[in-house]
Amino acid sequence: MPKPSSGREAVVLLHGLWMTRNVMALLGRRLAAASPARQTHLFGYPSMRAGMAQNMEALLTFIAGLDADTVHLVGHSLGGVLILNMLNRCAPPQPGRVVCLGSPLRGSATASRLQELPGARVLVGESLEQVLARPLPDWQGQREVGVIAGSRGMGLGRLLRRLDGPNDGTVSVSETCLPGISDHLVMDVSHTGLVLSREVAIQTDFFLHRGHFLRD
Repeated sequence: MPKPSSGREAVVLLHGLWMTRNVMALLGRRLAAASPARQTHLFGYPSMRAGMAQNMEALLTFIAGLDADTVHLVGHSLGGVLILNMLNRCAPPQPGRVVCLGSPLRGSATASRLQELPGARVLVGESLEQVLARPLPDWQGQREVGVIAGSRGMGLGRLLRRLDGPNDGTVSVSETCLPGISDHLVMDVSHTGLVLSREVAIQTDFFLHRGHFLRD
């Protein structure tokens, strides 16, 4: 893909299921501090009440209103799935890179288990139901996509079902692996820790600049 423009740069951060945009505030501040000229924006969406199509349309409208030449996208969990679904359907005109943090790009065993519980529709929500019904295809988009997965197994998934292989407590590392992406990194953090970790913020910033993660 063409390199992002050297002009005005923005980063839009998306939260995951059951969360609000404020959960991304710390990561947003760290990304802003790493590049003082960069704008950071927290995008909130109704992860429970609205379907994927409605949330994708809202995200496209939000991006269209930004005064920026380059727009990077960073999504935690369901937020990353929403980003890639939007890009597969209708990519914004501005160039930019994408980082997904603990996003179940190939489906979610934890969410599947939630669907089996009483009141599942309330617990899972319409967006996640649609994610489970239609896992993402191999990535063939123009944007460079990096994925960071956690391997510290502390979270909701352990209470619902034993997760196969390394996991962040909610999403298995294998569920974050999507053929066609630019880079994939596993870090010793939990699902929630992905948005709180300073090291994850450093890696996210590095990918937004370079299109790959920092390796020793």
